[in-house]
Amino acid sequence: MSASPSVSAVSRIAYLTSDVVVNSLSPAGPSPFQTALNALASSSDSRAAVTNLPFGANAGDTLLRHRSARLLSYTALAHPQVLNHLLLHLPELSTTSTVFHVAVTNDLSDALVLQSSLPFVLYSRTAQQAHDHALLASRLAFTESTAVLHIFHVGEASEVVDEVDGARIAPFLFAEQQPPRGSEEKSTADSSALLRTYQSVALATVALVRRPLRPHVQHGASEPHTVIFTLGRMTLNYDIEGVSFVDVALLKPLPPSAILSAIPPSVNRIVVLEQIHRWSIKWTPLYLEVVSAIQQSELDPTPVVHPGILGDAVAATESDVVELVQKAATKAPSTRLILGRVPSSSQTPVSAPHIPKHEAAYTKILANLFSGRLEILNSPELVSMQGDVATTPEFALGRARGELEERDELVDAVRELLRDPDVTIEIHALLSRWLAVKDDGVKSKQVGDELTAALEGEKLANPAAQKILILRHLLPARSRWIIGSDAWSYDLGASGLHHAIASGLNVNILILDTTPYTTRSSIDPHRRKQDVGLYAMNHGDVYVASTAVYSSYAQVLQAIMEADRYNGPSVVLAYLPYTSEETPALEILKETKLAVDSGYWPLYRWDPAKEREGKDPFSLDSDFVKNELQQFLDRQNHLSQLTRSKPEVAAELVGSLGENLKQARKQRAQQAYNDLLTAIDAPPLTVLYASDGGKAEKTAKRLATRGKLRGLSTTVATMDSVSVDDIAKEEVVIFVTSVAGQGEFPQNGRNLAKALNALATRGEKPLTSVRYSVFGLGDSHYWPRPEDAHYYNKAGKDLDSRLEQLGAQRFVPLGLGDDQDADGPETGYKLWEPLLWKALGVDTVEVTEKEPEPITNEHIKVASQYLRGTIAEGLEDHTTGALAPSDTQLTKFHGIYQQDDRDIRDERQAQGVEPAYSFMIRVRMPGGVCSPQQWLMMDQIADEHGNGTFKITTRQTFQFHGVIKRHLKSAIQDINRVLLDTLAACGDVNRNVIVSTVPSLSKLHRQAYEFAKRVSEHLLPRTTAYHEIWLDKKLVAGDALKDVEPLYGEFYLPRKFKVAVAIPPNNDVDVFANDVGFIAIIDEKGDLAGFNVTAGGGMGVTHGNKKTYPRTGDILGFCTAAQGVDVAEKIMLVQRDNGNRVDRKNARLKYTIDRMGLDNFKAEVERRLGYKLQPPRPFSFDKNIDEFGWTTGEDGKHHFTCFIENGRIQDEPERDFKAGLREIAKVHKGAFRLTANQHLIISDVATDDLPTIKRLLAEYKLDNLSQTGLRLSSSACVAFPTCGLAMAESERYLPILIDKVEKICEENGLRNDSIVMRMTGCPNGCARPYLAEVAFVGKAPGTYMMLLGGGYYGQRLNKIYRETVTEPEILAILRPMIKRYALEREPGERFGDFVIRAGYIAPTTSGKEWWDRMGGEGQYREAAVAA
Repeated sequence: MSASPSVSAVSRIAYLTSDVVVNSLSPAGPSPFQTALNALASSSDSRAAVTNLPFGANAGDTLLRHRSARLLSYTALAHPQVLNHLLLHLPELSTTSTVFHVAVTNDLSDALVLQSSLPFVLYSRTAQQAHDHALLASRLAFTESTAVLHIFHVGEASEVVDEVDGARIAPFLFAEQQPPRGSEEKSTADSSALLRTYQSVALATVALVRRPLRPHVQHGASEPHTVIFTLGRMTLNYDIEGVSFVDVALLKPLPPSAILSAIPPSVNRIVVLEQIHRWSIKWTPLYLEVVSAIQQSELDPTPVVHPGILGDAVAATESDVVELVQKAATKAPSTRLILGRVPSSSQTPVSAPHIPKHEAAYTKILANLFSGRLEILNSPELVSMQGDVATTPEFALGRARGELEERDELVDAVRELLRDPDVTIEIHALLSRWLAVKDDGVKSKQVGDELTAALEGEKLANPAAQKILILRHLLPARSRWIIGSDAWSYDLGASGLHHAIASGLNVNILILDTTPYTTRSSIDPHRRKQDVGLYAMNHGDVYVASTAVYSSYAQVLQAIMEADRYNGPSVVLAYLPYTSEETPALEILKETKLAVDSGYWPLYRWDPAKEREGKDPFSLDSDFVKNELQQFLDRQNHLSQLTRSKPEVAAELVGSLGENLKQARKQRAQQAYNDLLTAIDAPPLTVLYASDGGKAEKTAKRLATRGKLRGLSTTVATMDSVSVDDIAKEEVVIFVTSVAGQGEFPQNGRNLAKALNALATRGEKPLTSVRYSVFGLGDSHYWPRPEDAHYYNKAGKDLDSRLEQLGAQRFVPLGLGDDQDADGPETGYKLWEPLLWKALGVDTVEVTEKEPEPITNEHIKVASQYLRGTIAEGLEDHTTGALAPSDTQLTKFHGIYQQDDRDIRDERQAQGVEPAYSFMIRVRMPGGVCSPQQWLMMDQIADEHGNGTFKITTRQTFQFHGVIKRHLKSAIQDINRVLLDTLAACGDVNRNVIVSTVPSLSKLHRQAYEFAKRVSEHLLPRTTAYHEIWLDKKLVAGDALKDVEPLYGEFYLPRKFKVAVAIPPNNDVDVFANDVGFIAIIDEKGDLAGFNVTAGGGMGVTHGNKKTYPRTGDILGFCTAAQGVDVAEKIMLVQRDNGNRVDRKNARLKYTIDRMGLDNFKAEVERRLGYKLQPPRPFSFDKNIDEFGWTTGEDGKHHFTCFIENGRIQDEPERDFKAGLREIAKVHKGAFRLTANQHLIISDVATDDLPTIKRLLAEYKLDNLSQTGLRLSSSACVAFPTCGLAMAESERYLPILIDKVEKICEENGLRNDSIVMRMTGCPNGCARPYLAEVAFVGKAPGTYMMLLGGGYYGQRLNKIYRETVTEPEILAILRPMIKRYALEREPGERFGDFVIRAGYIAPTTSGKEWWDRMGGEGQYREAAVAA
């Protein structure tokens, strides 16, 4: 909820005047006070400490803890569950300097319950008055050390407030401060003295704001016969003869003299109108004050006083006031008059509390699991009938108790009727059946319906039968739930939670905890949240589960179903971290992962029923916590197991301790002596680096090596491995840092950078004895816009200036390496390094020893013994979750990438533990075809070894994430068990061969698929290392047999190699994006005649490096199907022998062809073939997207293409795709085909099996194809959190962006129009973004490169339109562009073609020209737009 002008003004005054602001949050979404205070906290006017309390929490305790504050402010929206808690604490708080700012909407009832206990009560009608009264209240509370209640209206957004300058507020507050009189008892009887105090402070406030502030404002007739007192938002500015109005602004103190001064002697009637619609006692507060003043007066005659209600100000007119006065003259004094429209409980139902949208993640699960029998006992829908109390746990528990008692009566009635001899056999059987299934949610309803129908038909006279019919609604077993927030956890007794836990009733409680992990420390430490789970488990008879839907959906389902089955109280703790409804789901996901993986929110289940069965009642479901615990236990138990199995070892260990210790001491002493000699002889040099991609690390280590060769005693380490104190002890320190994101430090340098910044902020200078120099690596073109130029090498520049601020002495100027220079960063480095050696006095040292050659991938491959390395040994090392760096290069050849969870990387670094290492496994599955049995195994592997999900990749295969090291071997063995493998799914070899999926052309697809399998098998590496390491197959005769790679050799290929087979007219595999492409050509009989062969496609690029570019393949010629395998081999061998093995960024086949020339390359291929390729044959493509829905093939089999967004197979609320596909695989007799666009075809369904498959598709909503054309044509790579190369979000963000872009499409009538949009988290191009019509390539978190103009069927590269865009810029660019496309496109014109014709972007005719004319054309050029 946005803050209105009045709330913003009051929040600002409270924030600027107070030491502490305590804010109670709203029940209906974000509190307007919270919004305003958050905005103030982010401004430069940092004053008060703000504490936000959950809705319903007792604010009194928090306020009393801060009573020593000079001024304390409390802000809240009026609500009985918030304000009633304060009543017990008001006597203590009334003598403290506290201002209660309470905002009301229409009714003053809830706010006025506080007025009797406080000495001063101010009331504001307008936003301007609220601002001025907030100042007055603050000054009054501060100078008098007393509590002040300020009630004001939320008001309208159109109100205008003239605010006092912030610099004038503090002098106003502290001016002429009187001695505190908080200890003096202020009697409410001495209201005149209190009024004088108010008037004194009001005068000071008037001097500040230059506006009048009066306790009441009187207007109207000068000699009236009727006076109308008003307390409410309505201002009656009417000139009515004989009537005057008194608008009350000071409700307390309100001495009789003040009231009587507003009543002229001519008055014979008084009407008191108060905007109070719900008051528990007969007479309202202002009415009582007026009546009391009249009774104490000597007015003669005594005026008649009428109570009244003030309603809606908009609905009251001058004639309504005249009518009110006339009614007052005729009605009895006790009659309550009404002015305006007053909401009545009988007319206007109480609105149900707002349910934050994020909570639907859990409530939808309940609704889906218990459809038809779910009962939310404290549902907000009950508020309209039962009032606000309906949402409390006490009310819900009462409802549950009543219903359960009634159901017991129902059971007794059924048993009594069973004993009736007159009951028919049919009814007797139904009664018996119902008793047997009464606790079964489904069967009890079915039998209950039959029983009800039978009883209604028989018309039995037995009272028990009538009782059953009366209680028929209780025949189905219900799943009863109470849903609450973590506010219940602060006071288990007051919240009613204790009573529910201790009740023993069969009721389930779902408690939502919304505190984000990253803000957990900002919560008031004195308001300790109770561990509800532990509290409930201590009862012994309560089912308890701790869940997080954004961490493990399956565990949530299991916990909720177990809770429902448990016969007794159940408590399910549900983590849902968000701050407002605007919090994106992606942020909730990240917060959840941090909380779960750090152990802050463990996932577990406690089932007492299992204990009664002799089983372990506790189940720990947090995979990460479980794994770390297992590793710890493994380490701890290893020695004890060893000594237990071999007792002699224990004695040997103990007996040799002394000798071992002596030996270790000797070695350490010798090492220390050697180090001392080295230190005496050689000057010390410390090199510290911060690097993400490895370039800065290599530069730093090379520098350290060259220092050693010059006689220096060098050490090299990451920046974060040392502290500022460590640096202060060094003489010379060299820093080498690259840059990440928008000028940030790389991951392994951020902690030291933060420490240096903190010291500089405090003005400390701990590094005065340190000499330093900094070399920074960056790209001056990475952020090309002038306003972003400061991001270039920002980390190095900031570090250089920060070290100088801390007193360090710069002995060599800052060096900067730029990727845009001729030699890249080396150009700047070569100028900087000689200065360093000269400054250290070693520039003249002759270096005779050869500098060690840097270790490259080529060295690793040739030394690996055909891909063995030390992988097997690394798998046995349980001290770390990682493998050796060199082995991680080799595991790629085995289909495995080492990764870590980047969402929690910073948190784990702060905890001092290694990253959360895990592995990605990619399956080799040519053509993307798998059997149902293989699908079921993939599903099982994801659950047992991975993160519970798996992904369909753009290379038509499966990918598993989150596999920890000790699960690697078992996962790969499971894959091989169903005749699949992972060999060559990654690495510098031929990877998974992909094939177009054209279900309607069944025969042609089968022929193309068989060809793809032959190519894949022929180009497969022949090493036996894969079978030795993962399948435990040993070499025959030890080392007698040596491996050989007939195609690859011991160096393998320079880079990855990709092959695709396309079947026109569908180019869904993007054949031109592959190193080798085969375009199927059909003969006159419809059989496969052969292929047009393409070569030289590739997607990878490096940001800012114009030596790299994407490229579409060139057509070399035509070959027959029989020649195809040989052609693929020869193209690969030419690349093997001619590819660039020095620079991996230029090692792909596309660069080899451009370097050799296409004609020379083709000639070399044909020379090796021994024949020339035939001329290419005609073909045509018309799309590269999938055809969704049902199709029928030539053989009569049916095929259904499912939309799987970005290929992620998982279960989500209302989208249980993983479970649905599992059920389909159990009954499916055909095959599954994965598409290169990350979707899935349920293929080869026989006509007889159609009803079953269609039923399952509908049941799990897999047949829902109502998505927009844009969404159906989109794809994204994985990116965060697992991909180590990702610079920005992709898979998790693209659906969110499409939500917004498709609204633009729908506004322009393009809902069903296909526009190919792709996104990747880095420029490597896994989702083939450079062929999309619109593409976004990550550069930094939230920032992307935007590309336009790709060909709709993958025939043309797109081009960079904007080098850096954020979401608002993306939407601002696309909105007019899409609108113009809708209005001006030609028939059949695609979006990628239109943006070229309309002049937005130039066409890309070849890969080498990709960088040319980037940035838009003409008026759309980036520079022109900026101007």
